Amino acid sequence: MDDVIRVDDRWYVSASSVHADDRTRVLKHGETFALFNRHGDIQRISIGEQGLYHQGTRFLSHLDLLINERRGILLNSTVKEDNTVLDVDLTNPDLYEAGRVKLANDSLHIFRAVVLRDGRCYQLVRLTSYSDDSLDLPLTFEFDADYVDIFEVRGVKRQRRGRLLPAVIGESAVELGYEGLDGVKRRTRLQFSQPPTEITGNRARFHVQLAPRGCCNIYLSILCLVGEAEEETTSYEQAVRQTTEELERVRSRCSTIYTSNEQFNNWLNRSAADLHMLTTRLDTGPYPFAGVPWFSTPFGRDGIITALQALWVYPELGRGVLNFLAATQAREENPEQEAEPGKIMHETRKGELAALGEIPFGMYYGTVDATPLFIVLAGEYYQRTGDRAFIEHIWPNIRRALEWIDRYGDVDGDGFVEYQRHAERGLVHQGWKDSNDSIFHADGRPAEGPIALCEVQGYVYQAKLQAAELAGLFGEEDLAHRLRCEACDLKRRFNEQFWCEELGTYAIALDGDKQPCQVRTSNAGHALFSGIASEDYAARVADTLLSEASFSGWGVRTVAATEQRYNPMSYHNGSVWPHDNALIAMGLTRYGFRAQALKILGGMFDASIFMELHRLPELFCGFVRRSGQGPTLYPVACSPQAWASTTVFYLLQACLGLSFDPTARRIGFVYPQLPPFIDEMIIGNLRLGDAVVDLRLRRHPQDVGIRVLRKEGDVDITVVV
Repeated sequence: MDDVIRVDDRWYVSASSVHADDRTRVLKHGETFALFNRHGDIQRISIGEQGLYHQGTRFLSHLDLLINERRGILLNSTVKEDNTVLDVDLTNPDLYEAGRVKLANDSLHIFRAVVLRDGRCYQLVRLTSYSDDSLDLPLTFEFDADYVDIFEVRGVKRQRRGRLLPAVIGESAVELGYEGLDGVKRRTRLQFSQPPTEITGNRARFHVQLAPRGCCNIYLSILCLVGEAEEETTSYEQAVRQTTEELERVRSRCSTIYTSNEQFNNWLNRSAADLHMLTTRLDTGPYPFAGVPWFSTPFGRDGIITALQALWVYPELGRGVLNFLAATQAREENPEQEAEPGKIMHETRKGELAALGEIPFGMYYGTVDATPLFIVLAGEYYQRTGDRAFIEHIWPNIRRALEWIDRYGDVDGDGFVEYQRHAERGLVHQGWKDSNDSIFHADGRPAEGPIALCEVQGYVYQAKLQAAELAGLFGEEDLAHRLRCEACDLKRRFNEQFWCEELGTYAIALDGDKQPCQVRTSNAGHALFSGIASEDYAARVADTLLSEASFSGWGVRTVAATEQRYNPMSYHNGSVWPHDNALIAMGLTRYGFRAQALKILGGMFDASIFMELHRLPELFCGFVRRSGQGPTLYPVACSPQAWASTTVFYLLQACLGLSFDPTARRIGFVYPQLPPFIDEMIIGNLRLGDAVVDLRLRRHPQDVGIRVLRKEGDVDITVVV
């Protein structure tokens, strides 16, 4: 088959393949997500991650809907554009009785709709007969729950597990249960809208009677219950209405973007819908969970970059991320958690394995970059909103983060921030490329720690400049002056020690012996993003990033094709990551390389056209672009993924040169550019303080014209062309 690609002894599926698309349907709400097949079922075979998950545990591992013991024939299956409801259309195969056709195929329409809300999964099954005869049909739900932790689904093996509880069977409900080794009872309650004819611990059977051309509905509510959680539920219709109204409230606080290119609009709309689906309302505000299925939980770095990329369209998300990370900032040393005072967390997990300490990620701080990025986001949030009161609220957290950078971040006192794993079960590499083989020398040898990453020095540089501005805001001029001096010195030393003349770019890292890892990687693009790169070197970095070895045609590879460990199918050593490309594009425009940024935007847009639902995944393979074919999928990439969903917004901000000045009440565009495939763009509901504007942007041969369509409140629009 042309849509299945073999490379050496591994198989990959082209994103343009109709056979590869739609293998799963994803829904998420709050701390609950589900992966169904296209029928709306959860299969025990096929891909093993299907299931209904809540707080890191699979509460339903099997769900089949059968008509006369047969699976329906799929007609259509889609998640609504706003990600609220899964709709499935099925029909019946030929159904036999005593060797004769009892019901010819295509006589029965089986409509199935699914929505998640507040730890519940609500399903509607509607049967509509198009037969002129009365029908008496058996309809069966088969189900099971294995209560495995998400890490067990990923392959973690356990010596012992808790015990499954006996099923509790009622007239129209059945409750499955599990008591974990952590002493917590987890229960799955399946509640039907009417009593089945037969109900057991893994099966509910109905005899459905339909009049000629008649119709009937059966509702199923699946409750995920932890501990002594209440069993209250609502109706399917109420759940849909509440979820839709909740989404509309959030959307009303976000900017909208509409362009003359409908395919680009599809990418925009899916990205916005994915961001809203992945965002969970915590006590501290909205927080984007990193991705489904493996990372549906708060991550520090991912949350910060997601919020940073979406800041201009959804500033409230930035506040929620900062608030949560400030609340969970480490206060003491804990080597097992990689925690140190002032450090920002890497990830937090719920579930049995985290509670028992079988994995270290209950609250885990093994990241070197989240702490400086926390400060960067705080500075950018203030520049976007002018929200002084909130910044003042988290200023002590910012001060503690600065102290961590100087005291704990610089492991060996050389002025660079490094990482060295403290816990045996922790991550070996603690930057954004955190796979075990991602940091290496030119000959392929792994780098030994402590390791100073290229991009981390840039984040620290950026953080100190941002913190200096905030310190000045609060009258701490001595601190502001010191931070600016430290940033200036760091920039000088970085360019002296990380630059590799023969490569034309920066080393990915310095190892524990201060030897540069002379490898061409996308990390150097983050030096442009942060501004730590010198003007003299920036053009050469840009050329290297957009060279044939680094740019696949879809995006910048994590590792250039010329390097020893290059592998386009690897997680971090040759693949293409959308968020990585967005940060690089922002860095390119910082130094005036707008044509190169537009090239990245164009590659990402073209990739989105081939992707299922126009959804950019966490990453895809770095094979060179081939005419008439889409990108090659990475087999286990999260899709949707939060920082991939906000890529399009950051790419647009970069190309438009869009900035905000709440003090001057000004929205600015500096040398704005639109790609050749967009003639016109309308940005609606763009807010600055209590003011709001709608803008029309039109591409001209040499520049972009901007017209104000609506303006409410005191705000100026400035354009530099």
